[in-house]
Amino acid sequence: MSTEAEGYDAPRALLTLYDEALPSVYGYFVRRCADRATAEDLTSDTFLAAMDAARKASPPPITVPWLIGVARHKLADHYRRRHDRFTDPVADVPESDGEDRWDAEVDRIVAESVLARLPEHHRTVLALRYMDDRSVPECAELIGRTVHATEALLVRARRAFKQHYPEGGAR
Repeated sequence: MSTEAEGYDAPRALLTLYDEALPSVYGYFVRRCADRATAEDLTSDTFLAAMDAARKASPPPITVPWLIGVARHKLADHYRRRHDRFTDPVADVPESDGEDRWDAEVDRIVAESVLARLPEHHRTVLALRYMDDRSVPECAELIGRTVHATEALLVRARRAFKQHYPEGGAR
């Protein structure tokens, strides 16, 4: 669908796509946010930003992959505003039924910290593939690349992640 085409109504296209796109956009956030309220707020922010873009003189093509791109930017903005997220010391060590649960939580925190330092395209493809459990072809479609290019990007992103992950931290 060309945005240049006569009669293209981007706001209407967004409203038409809303029911189909909402689970994807919300699902994107719910896997990456500490709580549902934040995921809901960021989902709302994404659709508001999308409507603003749709109302422009030359609106982008309104698709689910484009909305996921808007969502990625909203999530990045959210984490930029919380720049101190990984610098706060842990106040109390939570009680644990076993050391394994604590180790898993520490590994998760370290992995999030490493992801935050990677370039956006590496974070995106790793999150889609491993956090969202998307297939490589699904990742390719969502980020607008070929399957082969996405596989190559995943190789580079995993390599970058491993380079930044602390020694002895990976299990």
